[in-house]
Amino acid sequence: MTSRRHEVRRGPAACLRGLMACGVLGGLLAAVAALPLAGTAGITAHNVARTVTDLPPSPREDPLPQRTVLLDRNGRQFAQFYTENRTVVPLGKVAPIMRQAIVAIEDSRFYEHAGLDIKGTIRALVTNTQAGGVRQGGSSLTQQLVKNILVENAQTSAERAQARAPSLRRKITELRYALALEKKYSKAEILERYLNIAYFGAGAFGIEAAAQRFFSVPASRLSLQQAATLAGAVRTPYATDPSLGPQRRARLQERRDTVLDRMAQVGDITQVQADATKRAPLNIRLKPEPGGCAESAYPYFCLYVHKELLTNPVFGNTRAERERRLARGGIVLRTTVDPVAQRAAQRAISSRVAPADTEVAAEAMIEPGTGRIRAMAASKKYGRNSGNTDNGPRTTFNLPADVAHGGGQGFQAGSTFKVFTLTTALGKGWRFDEGFMTPGRYVPASGYVDCRGRRVNDPGAEIFNASGEGKGGPQSISTGTWKSVNIFYMMLERRVGLCPVVRTARALGIVRADGRPLREVPTFTLGVNEMDPVTVAGAFAALGARGRYCRPMAITDIVERDGRRVQVPPSCEQAVEREVADAVNHVLSGVFTKGTMTGQGIGRDAAGKTGTNNGYTSAWFAGYTPDLAAAVSVGDIRGSYRHPLRDVTIGGEYYGAVQGASLPGPIWVSSMSAALEDVEPSSFHHPDMGRFGGGFTPGMEKDKDDKDRDGERSAAGRRGGWGHATGRRTDARPHQRNVRDQAGYGDRGHGPYRGWRDGPYREWRDGPYRGRR
Repeated sequence: MTSRRHEVRRGPAACLRGLMACGVLGGLLAAVAALPLAGTAGITAHNVARTVTDLPPSPREDPLPQRTVLLDRNGRQFAQFYTENRTVVPLGKVAPIMRQAIVAIEDSRFYEHAGLDIKGTIRALVTNTQAGGVRQGGSSLTQQLVKNILVENAQTSAERAQARAPSLRRKITELRYALALEKKYSKAEILERYLNIAYFGAGAFGIEAAAQRFFSVPASRLSLQQAATLAGAVRTPYATDPSLGPQRRARLQERRDTVLDRMAQVGDITQVQADATKRAPLNIRLKPEPGGCAESAYPYFCLYVHKELLTNPVFGNTRAERERRLARGGIVLRTTVDPVAQRAAQRAISSRVAPADTEVAAEAMIEPGTGRIRAMAASKKYGRNSGNTDNGPRTTFNLPADVAHGGGQGFQAGSTFKVFTLTTALGKGWRFDEGFMTPGRYVPASGYVDCRGRRVNDPGAEIFNASGEGKGGPQSISTGTWKSVNIFYMMLERRVGLCPVVRTARALGIVRADGRPLREVPTFTLGVNEMDPVTVAGAFAALGARGRYCRPMAITDIVERDGRRVQVPPSCEQAVEREVADAVNHVLSGVFTKGTMTGQGIGRDAAGKTGTNNGYTSAWFAGYTPDLAAAVSVGDIRGSYRHPLRDVTIGGEYYGAVQGASLPGPIWVSSMSAALEDVEPSSFHHPDMGRFGGGFTPGMEKDKDDKDRDGERSAAGRRGGWGHATGRRTDARPHQRNVRDQAGYGDRGHGPYRGWRDGPYREWRDGPYRGRR
């Protein structure tokens, strides 16, 4: 049934034709209300007439808090933030029956007055005057809007309490502001503002959020029964909150029926319609509206975005400005996360590391050439453990990220840092087959100078290769990398310069996970700095992009509440010469064919580096293709030095010692294979062999001949022949440990830097995640 009422635009002077000016009547009514309490309210008969004639400007209206919505790269929502669950909609997107219901129950003469409902106010004033205070509400819908605006504008709890205080002074203030609003806005604009600001209960602010929360429909599709229910909830939203149990729902149904009867009285519907609708159940279908990252499908990525909004100057000049922007919300963020890559990373980790394990695995995937973070995954679920305990299947730390983005202090990156020494050496003119003889033991006693010009030698340290006593021999740039030989890289770092290596790392985005300055020490190339997977993946992605480093980014577009779209471009620079990056890619590709990851390729061009730390305190693998880069870390969340990765069971599998290629490597291979399954393979650029090919390593040919002869004798032994060393027949059974563990690879030994825990780095022994959830 069409309402017999329509909007009438009236000014204050027209509110009571033939009787008196509206301002005078308003002053009289205010005086009646004030007389019993004139002394306490500070109101006199002399100034009461000015109460409604000298109107103030309309109240300040800050943008209403709304949801901030996060979309994946395909435009699908995966998270939202809000201080108030609200989506502002124009009046045209609110069902007409909803507009009629709210006006009928809250202010049936809304279209007939100019902000002050004379009849309703007189009725309330009589009651309130007799009682000596406010006992009955007579506020117009416009006055209710004013009250909500004042509450929203309040900055402190005291200001909010004042805006809600049941005092005559507050009612008069509301009245004056209401009259001012009626002069500023049309009735439709006032109704629209009221419907968007009102609280309906169950955490729903505004009609759109209420329609979705209560009935899982948009406000434009509300039925009569649904509209009456929501209109009934506004008066006492807490007492009728359907999420708080059956008693509250029963009260809500009573309020719904009251609204239906009132709509029939004013002619919006017939009494027959009202009675039929009252016989229907509420049919509340509460739709969950999770806020924050704990309920997100991609919680670690979500947390990264949240922290980025608070810390990145791109989103506001000051932190306070950024916090206000996030709290007010109303923006839509299109992010970089790729559901395919995210699913691939999470499945690869979850299949190998259990949430309840104290050992944690984390992975980040980044797109070369843009820095776009495609995935962030970890073995533990995000959130608090039952009983708020430290150790359990959940964590509140963003394991793939740094401290600035909610992460912990990270794990030492190990031999993945050799890549920066390799890059520096090739940039300085070293060739693939160029190298030198290495000893079986090395002491960094001289030749190491940091970027401040200080000597940082450590004559008390001893560097070894595999098993702590690996023998020396000739190594080239290529073989030293493939085998990850610690002593070779310590000597190479000394020759090319510690500071140039540090500068290369910094140019590729390397910063410590805890935000402190990098430790510029002789073992920098062995990865003594604690890192996070996002940072490491970003550095390796730059090599995949031919030396173009792009700061890891999670947000590509921002749609403001007014619909304006702001693009966030990548922040990139050429950190390494293209030809040098091509040469690095060539060497690191051999890690999959001739080095520590032999037999673990992904069926396309790929390059990477394993990393296993002193005493197996943590393990890494970082690798990349031209299309995607990823870094995987594994360590004990309770503290890497107190709980090394030796004699451990992870994901139901026993490991005598976790190495870069034994757990992080397989996670990387599995995740990258799945993430790139539908991506056309790209190839690395061939290196400039005229610049990087060739080179000479003293003793390399003789060493190769000796190894070939040893290999033939070993093969004869495995066939059941005579062993060359003992003269006794050898056992034909294969060795029980991984054959690569016997190759003398530096990042598989028992510690490249003996005495770390007792030396200058003893403060690290308790680990980056000691006592953290």
